[in-house]
Amino acid sequence: MSKQVYDSELLISHLPEILDNRVDKDKKYDELKTIIEQRNFRFGIHLAIFVEPYLQYIIEGKKTVESRFSVNRIAPFKRIFQGDLILLKRSGGPVVGFCLVKEVWFYQIKPSTWNEIRNNFESALCAQDPQFWKSKKHASYATLIKLGEFNSFSPIKFRKRDRRGWVVLKPKAFNKKLTDYQ
Repeated sequence: MSKQVYDSELLISHLPEILDNRVDKDKKYDELKTIIEQRNFRFGIHLAIFVEPYLQYIIEGKKTVESRFSVNRIAPFKRIFQGDLILLKRSGGPVVGFCLVKEVWFYQIKPSTWNEIRNNFESALCAQDPQFWKSKKHASYATLIKLGEFNSFSPIKFRKRDRRGWVVLKPKAFNKKLTDYQ
C-alpha cells in the first residue's frame, strides 16, 4: 500500500497512475486512463464506502447490484448515472478498486415499492437476510446500481473524516458516457 494519503482533489489528479496500477491490465481501460489524463472526462467519479461482507461479495463477483437507502434525498440518489466510475473503499481502510456503472434505478419508496425492489434485486444485492430489509424500513429513497466488473489496484489511503457512505468526487458532465468500457 502506498504511503501517500489522498484527499478528493489529489485522488482525482492521480487517477491515471492509480488506474495504471490495476492488477488486471485489461486494455479496455487504457483509453479510460487517457481520457482522465487529458481531463476530458464527462462521467462522474464517486467514492463508495463498504462494510464486509458486501465489499468482498463485489470483489468475488457475487454482488452485482449496490444499493443505497436513505431517509433524505442524498447522494447517490439522482447523482449517479450509467457510465460513471465508482471507487470502492473499505470502511476504515483503503480504496481497493473500481467499477463502472452499467445501469441505475431510483425509487421514492412507497409501500408497494418494497416488494418490487426485493423481488427484482434481492439476489443481486446478496441481501437474503431479513435483517437487511428490516434495517432499511424507514428509508424514503433508494438508489440501485448495476455494477460492471470489479477492477482492483494497489490499495491507497484516502483521508475521509465524515460518516458519509457515499461521496461524489466529481459530478457528471452530461455530454459523454463510458459505456464502451463495460
